[in-house]
Amino acid sequence: MNWIISANSKVYDHASSFEHFGNVDWRQGNTKYQVGDIVFIYCTRPLKKIRYKCIVKKIDMSFNEIRDDKEYWLDTTEYENSIKGKFFRLELINEIDSNLLSLEVLQKNGLSSAPQGPIKATEELLSYLKKNFIKSENDDYFPEIINSNIDVYEGIKKQITVNKYERSSLARAKCVEFHGYKCQICNFDFEKTYGEHGKEFIHVHHINPIHTIGTEYKIDYEKDLIPVCPNCHAMLHRKAGKKELTINELKRILNNV
Repeated sequence: MNWIISANSKVYDHASSFEHFGNVDWRQGNTKYQVGDIVFIYCTRPLKKIRYKCIVKKIDMSFNEIRDDKEYWLDTTEYENSIKGKFFRLELINEIDSNLLSLEVLQKNGLSSAPQGPIKATEELLSYLKKNFIKSENDDYFPEIINSNIDVYEGIKKQITVNKYERSSLARAKCVEFHGYKCQICNFDFEKTYGEHGKEFIHVHHINPIHTIGTEYKIDYEKDLIPVCPNCHAMLHRKAGKKELTINELKRILNNV
C-alpha cells in the first residue's frame, strides 16, 4: 500500500530527526499500516511539497518501544498528546526537493487537496510520484553535490565543503522566509539582476560550522543560517590561512575594497 501523510515543521522538526537517525516513530492513529508499506510525506507551509519517501518498518509500537524524540517537538502540548496510543516506524528511503512535487502540480496529477490526515495514493498520483520522485531539478543551488556527511562541490579552481543543513530545502525555506532572498553580505539580488530567471535563487550558509558543534546540534533556522550569493558563499568556505572567514570579516573586506 502507498500512503501520503502530512508533516508540520512548526510542530515537529522531522528534518533534523531524519537527519540524525534516518527514521521517525510516527503516531499511528487508526490507520491500518502494514510493514513494507510506502509512505510519502507532504511538508506543509512554507514548503508545500512532498519531500520524503519512507518505508514502514514496524507497527503497533507503544511509547515504551519507541525512541523518545521530545527534543524535536517544537509544540510541547502536541508532544504530550503524542505519547498516547500506538506508533509506527518510518525509515527514510529518499529525500528530494523538486517543484514537480509541489502542491500546485500534485493537484493536477491526482491529489485532490493538501493532505490533512493519512490518505491512500490513487493510481494516477502514484504513477506520477514514481515518475517524478527523482533527483531534484533544483540541485543547481549546490552543483555536483556528493552524498556524504560533509558534501563537496567544485568551482572553477576551489573545492568547497557544504554541510547537509546548507543544502536542506527545509533549512533554505525557513532561512529565506525570515531573511529574504538578498545576499546578507554584499546585498546582491538575483531577481533584480536577472528578472524572473533569478527569482528565489540564493545559497544558504551555516554561520557556525557543524563540525565545530557536533552532529546532534539542533539548528535554529533564523539565527544559524544566512542567505548568501554563491561568490560570498565560496569566500566564506575558503580557508584564509587555517580558518574560514566569519560573516563580519567578509563584510569588512568588501567595505574596504
